[in-house]
Amino acid sequence: MSKAVRGFGDEAGSKAGVQASPLGATVVKTPEIPTRLLVEALVREDGSVDAGELYAVATAMGMTDQQVRLCIKRLVAEGRFSHEGRGRKAVLRAVADASGALTPDADFVRFAYLQDRGQAPWDGRWHLTAFAVPESRRPARDALRDRLLALGAAPLQGGLYVTANDIGAYLTPAAAELGVASAITTLTSSDLCVGGTSDPKELAASLWPLEEIAARYQDLAALATDRLARVEAALGAAAEPAVGLSAVQRLTYAVEAAAEFTRAMTPDPLLPPELLPADWTGTRARALAARLWHRLAELPAGPNEPRLFRLYAQAQSTGHAANP
Repeated sequence: MSKAVRGFGDEAGSKAGVQASPLGATVVKTPEIPTRLLVEALVREDGSVDAGELYAVATAMGMTDQQVRLCIKRLVAEGRFSHEGRGRKAVLRAVADASGALTPDADFVRFAYLQDRGQAPWDGRWHLTAFAVPESRRPARDALRDRLLALGAAPLQGGLYVTANDIGAYLTPAAAELGVASAITTLTSSDLCVGGTSDPKELAASLWPLEEIAARYQDLAALATDRLARVEAALGAAAEPAVGLSAVQRLTYAVEAAAEFTRAMTPDPLLPPELLPADWTGTRARALAARLWHRLAELPAGPNEPRLFRLYAQAQSTGHAANP
């Protein structure tokens, strides 16, 4: 379950590839990240992006200077950023919301970690949503369907969707914004039977692509494990001041982790543990990602670092999160 992620694949960016783990046992697939998302990921707390930092991280991720220059021109032309200075000494400033697709949706991330800790048990109720939007309002109907899918709903039949979590707080305002609130019917049931199957765990396995979701989390786990080993090697066994890991590498690892975390959760229905296979890989992957972010935060940082670090720290906090 996640906010819809825009931007992946919409323009040239870093190329996906494989890297040998420093431990020599695992081949790690590096995520493909469009240049636009990299720019958004490097927005600092004051809304600025240091061009020198941007070009350095882009180079580390296999992007060319030309890709970065063209991307900056597009973002300025779209009115999303202003541009001051030239080349690597320039500064970009966010004009519009530049939170970007790599920033976490805090509600969903917090809820996922609550589930991982066993603090969000399932109440045994299924949440169903039905809608009937006429063909004359097809764009609104398609947008509503997309929102349901982004919230992790699974289709049962035409116009009928189901989730294991209550998504009303997110769906209701979306439907109102689309002008189709009156076309929606919702209900809850603890007695769901689909095609003769009523066992909750079997229903979950048949309604959601769990193998596909698990594969994305496997990629996240592999990346987090590899980067964590590199970071901990730099920190040293006794947590001494970091050596051997540059500021550019730190930012590169942060952006890669954010990209892979976003991909893993897009979408993830965040099924309760009661409905998932034993030893669900998502739980392990999120734990590794949290540890990686924690260790990255321990490395030396500048006074005005990208807000991605703060946003992920807040999203992974143990504070209360409503059932999404």
